[in-house]
Amino acid sequence: MKYISLLFFLLHFCDLSSQNFDLYEHEFFVFKKDTLKYRLLKPLNYNPNQQYPVHLFLHGSGERGADNISQLKHGGALFLEPENRVKYNSWVLFPQCPENDRWPNLKSDSWDITFPDEPSEPNKNLGLVILLMDEFIQKKQVDKNRVYVSGLSMGAMGTFEILYRRPNMFAAATPICGNGSTKFVDQYANKVPLWVFHGSDDKVVSPKRTLDLVKAIKKAGGNPRMTIYENIDHISWDFAFAEEDFLKWIYSKTKQNEH
Repeated sequence: MKYISLLFFLLHFCDLSSQNFDLYEHEFFVFKKDTLKYRLLKPLNYNPNQQYPVHLFLHGSGERGADNISQLKHGGALFLEPENRVKYNSWVLFPQCPENDRWPNLKSDSWDITFPDEPSEPNKNLGLVILLMDEFIQKKQVDKNRVYVSGLSMGAMGTFEILYRRPNMFAAATPICGNGSTKFVDQYANKVPLWVFHGSDDKVVSPKRTLDLVKAIKKAGGNPRMTIYENIDHISWDFAFAEEDFLKWIYSKTKQNEH
């Protein structure tokens, strides 16, 4: 299985290198003295008189920086596939977290930990993402009932966090190999359908973190879908993106639908 994983990674890397990421426009969001860089993919054949879904994607720790392109490394190509652009036509936002910050409300890059029980303000750049989304979904070209969030690793932790900070914003979420607080799941458990993913051999973030979150979400009245990849380590996002119904499941959800 490890050889298969390596082959899958190499094929995926080659696919990334062939993508035209220039279709993602360079954007920035400014609030007071702070700036958040992000890339924006407009809907295919964009019509300003139509409404489109919005898909927010939060990258992992390895894609932090200031170049406003590294965040597209994992997941960016998925939304550029011609079939996906037609079938799941939407706004797609990829914000980039700087090196000196992180999406989850943590003070260090210790990902496999128990999150604090007490609520607090978000880290600066997740706070900027929240403000960006608050503003972006007010566009008349946005379908507010079809706003989605996905994230991998550090970004999955940001996904779990943005869900409890904005539980009424999202119609579906797909956190991949993440971690988060089990104390705040009641804010979104019965509001937002989730499909969570993890590799059974993940040494960066234990799959136990996802299992604990799923257990807590179910206890709070949710019904999350869970996929554990046997003999796969921390690159479970490659396998999640390859799921035949990954985007189909996400884009089938609206805020009026049940799980």
